[in-house]
Amino acid sequence: MIELIAKRFEQSAAAARAAGQHLPQRIAAAAKMLIDALRGARRVYVFGNGGSAADAQHIACELVGRFRRERAALGVLALTTDSSALTCIANDYSFERVFARQLEAFARPGDVAMGLSTSGNSPDVVAALRRARELGVGTVALTGAGGGACAALADVLLDVPADCTPRVQEVHAVIYHILCELVEDALAGP
Repeated sequence: MIELIAKRFEQSAAAARAAGQHLPQRIAAAAKMLIDALRGARRVYVFGNGGSAADAQHIACELVGRFRRERAALGVLALTTDSSALTCIANDYSFERVFARQLEAFARPGDVAMGLSTSGNSPDVVAALRRARELGVGTVALTGAGGGACAALADVLLDVPADCTPRVQEVHAVIYHILCELVEDALAGP
């Protein structure tokens, strides 16, 4: 057990180091996109499946509530939390449309849609990023290596250079905590 534990910590650290070399400019670009939208009284919509749905909720709560500093609440919404909308859309249309349909209802040009998919190929995340583009909404994708189908739909692709889902998710948490800190520092004032 001890060997496995040590190995997993090292793999996680290695994935974070690789992302730290691969993504700083793109993380800064994503932060700027979020800051510009929120500063302009626009909204950020975050979505994903399974663990990524939980991450979407985590991102939203850090920015609606607070991350590390007192400041005004920020307009960030996880599209993963309304079980009635999710099940209605999945039943009446298809599961692939659960996030895209919500963007059709709420998103406006100047908003940002942030999709999380470790593979980059989750059909509902891909469909939502595609619809966001059609609506004039900025797009950010957090994925694993290469970005999958999300890569072509992301204005900013934050692809963790790893293929193992748990390692990708661990680094996603580091990335979105950095994004929360950058957004909060920019919008909270001195």
